[in-house]
Amino acid sequence: MTDWQSGNPPSAQPQGEITVEAFVSDPGLAIRLRQVAGGGGLGRPIRHPRVQKSGLALAGHFYGVVPTRVQVLGETELSYIESLETEVRGVCARGFFSLGLSCVIVTSNHTPPRALVVAAEATGTPLFVSPSRSSRTINAVHAVLDDRLAPQSQLHGVLVDVFGVGLLLLGKSGIGKSECALELVLRGHRLVADDVVLCDWRPPGMVFGAPADLLRHHIEVRGLGVLNVKALFGVTSVRERKRIDVVVRLADWDERVEYDRLGLEDKYYTILGTPIRELTVPVRPGRDMGSILEIAARNELLRRAGTNSSREFKDRLEQQLVTRAAIDEPDSVYDSAPDASSPSSPEATAERPSWAALADSTARLNESSAWIPVRPVPKGDDE
Repeated sequence: MTDWQSGNPPSAQPQGEITVEAFVSDPGLAIRLRQVAGGGGLGRPIRHPRVQKSGLALAGHFYGVVPTRVQVLGETELSYIESLETEVRGVCARGFFSLGLSCVIVTSNHTPPRALVVAAEATGTPLFVSPSRSSRTINAVHAVLDDRLAPQSQLHGVLVDVFGVGLLLLGKSGIGKSECALELVLRGHRLVADDVVLCDWRPPGMVFGAPADLLRHHIEVRGLGVLNVKALFGVTSVRERKRIDVVVRLADWDERVEYDRLGLEDKYYTILGTPIRELTVPVRPGRDMGSILEIAARNELLRRAGTNSSREFKDRLEQQLVTRAAIDEPDSVYDSAPDASSPSSPEATAERPSWAALADSTARLNESSAWIPVRPVPKGDDE
């Protein structure tokens, strides 16, 4: 199972860190933590976005404890500590806090046992009390750490919100990415980022894009210079952040390249360990790129709703070929069908299509410019 499937951050990407002091003072933290011990350890780093509840560590089993995670002690852990003899309680607390933990949070506004406070002070481990229950405390901690410790990367491209679908336009410099984005803005869609797209990963496997601060709301169009899209088209023409749903790679039209004409094969572009569906769209004079990108977004919405036009067409085509094969070789197909032996069965009495009808059907199929695999008709087999 890959990282994006498991919901864990991509392991190949470097993780950031945040100090305990910056974490507890973060304005985005929805709970107010009260410090009761370990003030000397506020500079310790937190390097993992997920908290840990290691009840077994209090019993002396330290396997799997990650010191750089936020440790949470709820009612179950506290009830275990309080059930121990005083001397044993002190031994357990000293063993737990001697692991060099980033910080420990006691939930539900419980007063920490004295053994925990003494051990936290002795080891310089910040010990906090949360007024909320464990579930709400954990959700609040995750919300802040997911944002501050999210794996990030930077791409050269343009990100546009089209019908709620985040289209990331990639391609060589000068291929027309910004011009495509401007055409989409003229059609009522929203610019997210031009030239530099800052990407960050969020569980359970999503990649969001945002503009660089200096380029926010701006777009560069060759011949016109740098334009302020928000000032030109209003606040509804831009947005600050959008999930990347489809990667559209713009490429120069090349007659020697066989582009995908049926759309049966899915390709993916990997960002921060997360595969995102990729389309390659050739560019040449006369192609209405704004309409093509709008259709790409509409088709993505259709796929999410469970309709895959390419695969449905393929299924219909295969069904038609199977029907033709049954007519070409009636002995091997009709004779093997047990119900067909009965004169009264529907299969036996059904009127078989004529070769004239099949030839007409095949001719209509070949009118399409798309390549369609038609089963060859044996020579000399007129009927």
